[in-house]
Amino acid sequence: MDIAVGLLIIAIGAFCQSSCYVPINKIKDWSWESYWIVQGFFAWLVLPFLGALLAVPEGHSLFELFASANSVNIWMTILFGVLWGVGGLTFGLSMRYLGVALGQSVALGTCAALGTIMGPVLLNMFFPELNALDSLTFAVILGVVVTLVGIGVIGVAGSMRANSLSEEEKKAAVKDFNFPKGIVIALLAGFMSGCFNVGLEFGKGIHFGDLTPDMFKMLPATLLVTVGGFVTNAIYCFYQNQKNGTWCDYSKSKVWGNNVLFCLLAGVLWYSQFFGLSMGKGFLAESPTLTTLAFCILMALNVVFSNVWGILLKEWRGCSQKTINVLILGIIILIISSFLPQLIG
Repeated sequence: MDIAVGLLIIAIGAFCQSSCYVPINKIKDWSWESYWIVQGFFAWLVLPFLGALLAVPEGHSLFELFASANSVNIWMTILFGVLWGVGGLTFGLSMRYLGVALGQSVALGTCAALGTIMGPVLLNMFFPELNALDSLTFAVILGVVVTLVGIGVIGVAGSMRANSLSEEEKKAAVKDFNFPKGIVIALLAGFMSGCFNVGLEFGKGIHFGDLTPDMFKMLPATLLVTVGGFVTNAIYCFYQNQKNGTWCDYSKSKVWGNNVLFCLLAGVLWYSQFFGLSMGKGFLAESPTLTTLAFCILMALNVVFSNVWGILLKEWRGCSQKTINVLILGIIILIISSFLPQLIG
């Protein structure tokens, strides 16, 4: 029963993350770089800080926790957050050139696989005594492989879509649609975004032990990763503000209230995925396989829900029934990948 509850919580978080681009469509008269860093302020600083406080028992503080933790773990967690920030930037661009459905499918699929594998591998390089590689069991590898198969099938559907539509139809669905450019950016986004889970692996011991409930133990590490990512995004976005002369966006009083509200909503939806991941893993303790695969499952479900949104937003309109069938097949494979490892583990 606990496992079902854990997977449900992760699924809810995935649905929220896949929905975070919907509020962004309501933002008015701001450039990409302006709304990206404002929603990031909420998603990567404010909300993770509030979440991390849940891991702090009465009479203690976050400062005390970070001061007493292994400094190598602290800085490695932040470092991989900085690298993840690059993935976050390119992730947004992949949506721009491929749309919500295909962009998230390629980027998150790559992120799911590499994030799951790279975490234990790199942790083993720095701390071999932890035997982190033991977590990469056959069931875990199978889960990653099945996830990649599902992503690949959805990628085929995306390629079929790109080849079947006219340029006018592509632009009608996704304004700046560019399949070759978008695929390259999405793959880079996925590779760098996988660093998020690597950061979580380095920071998974940063909590107050038994004083911190299992469902909140990952939240301090999440804060450190997102702080690193915020730094990367802030540097790039402020550079773009300067380059494009868009500093004035922040002073447009007529749209400020509207835009901040929808940036906050986007930030809440985005952060929900990792808040849900932390809570969900707390219910998966009896299954080491699912605990290791939790990040991969989250990304797979993100892809499922992003494609549902893609259909609702009519990004797949004009496609043949064959293309839609291939897309649905990919979604079904991803859903199966979420629970298949538990059946054989």
